[in-house]
Amino acid sequence: MSAVLDAYETLAQRADFRAIARWVEARASVLDLGCGDGALLEVLVRELDVRGYGIEIDDADVAACERRGVNVIQQNLEDGLRLFEAQSFDFAILSQTLQTIHRTAEILRETVRVAREAIVSFPNFGYWPHRLAVLRGRMPVSESLPYQWHNTPNVRVLTIRDFEALASEVGFTIVERVVLKDTAPISWGANWRGSLAVYRVRQA
Repeated sequence: MSAVLDAYETLAQRADFRAIARWVEARASVLDLGCGDGALLEVLVRELDVRGYGIEIDDADVAACERRGVNVIQQNLEDGLRLFEAQSFDFAILSQTLQTIHRTAEILRETVRVAREAIVSFPNFGYWPHRLAVLRGRMPVSESLPYQWHNTPNVRVLTIRDFEALASEVGFTIVERVVLKDTAPISWGANWRGSLAVYRVRQA
């Protein structure tokens, strides 16, 4: 029972985890790109019996994955996914990782090369408090963008409209989208009211 409770507590920690877990099929094969400490994969393995593998570069996060019993490969995503053959996985996940990589379009193309579908989440820079912070002359700090400008791991900032334009450019079909304001889904004014976006995409 405690293991199940731990899993649900982990889901509660990140709003995008809940959306991702709803889209991943039971017993699917999953590649989590930039998997961090392995929390999402641990939940997916435990709750959906997926065959999961993570890619992570940070030493401390790799060690955390190993403590959780998560399969992890220590590798820099910027080097690509040449280790994996085409369509090796059912799902490839970029959970709040997209904004931390330089080779954005190339990595997105790689996700749908190695997997049938990709799930991508990212903080929306178009969220109205972020816009207001910039108008006031400061870079935004919020729950979805919790770092100061000088210590952030993010190398990109993007809006919902930016992602959808790039998705079209790289040849993606958007299958589903959930936009969250904090933890609650919203249905209108997504690009200025949403703090976090989650997409399910596949090759067009």
